[in-house]
Amino acid sequence: MGGIDGLDLGTFGVYTFDFEFQPAAQIRDAAQELEEQGWRALWVPELLGRDALTHAGYLLAGTDRMRVVNGIAQIWSRGARWAYGASLLLADAYPGRHVLGLGFGGGPGQGAVVRPLAAMTAYLDELDALSGQTPNPMPNAPMRRIMAAYGPRMLELARDRTAGAQTYHVNVAHTAQAREILGPDAFLGVEHAVLFESDPGKARAIAREHLHIYLNSPYNIAKFRRLGYSEEEIAGGGDRIVDDLVFWGDLDTVVDKLHAHVEAGADHVAVQVIGIEPGASAMPYWRLLGEALLPPGGGA
Repeated sequence: MGGIDGLDLGTFGVYTFDFEFQPAAQIRDAAQELEEQGWRALWVPELLGRDALTHAGYLLAGTDRMRVVNGIAQIWSRGARWAYGASLLLADAYPGRHVLGLGFGGGPGQGAVVRPLAAMTAYLDELDALSGQTPNPMPNAPMRRIMAAYGPRMLELARDRTAGAQTYHVNVAHTAQAREILGPDAFLGVEHAVLFESDPGKARAIAREHLHIYLNSPYNIAKFRRLGYSEEEIAGGGDRIVDDLVFWGDLDTVVDKLHAHVEAGADHVAVQVIGIEPGASAMPYWRLLGEALLPPGGGA
């Protein structure tokens, strides 16, 4: 399954918000250590002002082999022309190592009402219209792009217009549904949060804090309804939705649950470690996960 056009990120990768809050030297050192551990893919979001494509370029420059995935670059942060030009340069400079992950994100803001499917379609149309029309040299290795997708129509768009889909905060049942819609060839990357805490009360409290913003945003609420959760579960952060969206427990428990996404049809699972104190490093947990998830010699 997946890996269309050579898009091969390994089975497991690292997804982290941590770099949004760290100075450049610390980011570089962390990325290099993750690469040394054998992680083949590093996913970074666009959150508080660091430009997604500049961020990806810095991570690519500081590593030798690791793939860097924008998960996601929001379509409202830059025009399609500038996303195209930046991706073209990264594909030329780092052949086969950059993946442009595009997403609707939270929308354009300022009270604008925009249909996500229409907005993504228009953005992809503009990207495609730019292909070969700029004076920039074309890279020897192709540009890679995927898109955030959850509902059937957005997944179909990802299948038909990109290399595949990225999902974020979904359950294993959704992974199986997404694979059915995407078919056998399109790439499916699934982010999933993990927490190394075995006490149910403590684990669910931390997980609820992490999920709070998502359980209270309109686009995510619509997604959770489609996943089959009741209004009461979503509003109250019920145990079922919390346990499905954050895998908590000891290392063996977490690893077993992550493999369930692969068994359901994911090509790649991007693992997000949560529950880290502000200013602390998740690196000890990445080392543990790497030992458990990556094959000997690295390369998930």
